[in-house]
Amino acid sequence: MTRLYAFAVMEVGTRTVHILGATAHPTTAWTTQLSRNLLADLGERTSGFRYLLRDRDSRYAQAFDAVFTSENIQILKSAPQASKMNAHVERFIRSVRAECTDRMVIYNEQHARRVLVEYAEHYNTGRPHRALHLRAPADDPDITPFPAQHIQRHDVLDGLIHEYRNAA
Repeated sequence: MTRLYAFAVMEVGTRTVHILGATAHPTTAWTTQLSRNLLADLGERTSGFRYLLRDRDSRYAQAFDAVFTSENIQILKSAPQASKMNAHVERFIRSVRAECTDRMVIYNEQHARRVLVEYAEHYNTGRPHRALHLRAPADDPDITPFPAQHIQRHDVLDGLIHEYRNAA
């Protein structure tokens, strides 16, 4: 049994989660490279971000902060032992553990990453959020869903989670 660490980032305004990686041995170089990868994936969207709220872990060194400050994103550090200061991500962690990782055996880092990416896809597209008026982060806010005549079940993570959609 090995403890694995996952690196996840949440866009708080939309509740969109990005899973950047999973490893048994997180290092400063690893977190810095994943932050570069995130900014490259976001592309032009990075101009819409003003702040990055992070904890005070020693793995987030000056090189990590420099990646974001180079894009004019201000770094905010949470207060020591104040998990409520980063409540949105803490709630995501609780959800992913309760709904996913506590219910399965994770074999290795690649398996952990695949499971977390698939769960994040479910979280971003199929899981309703109360703060978003029971919509998923990726839902179009201009479309009002009508009651479906036929509903189709879609299994996520090999049936661990079920999503329900209108049948075409």
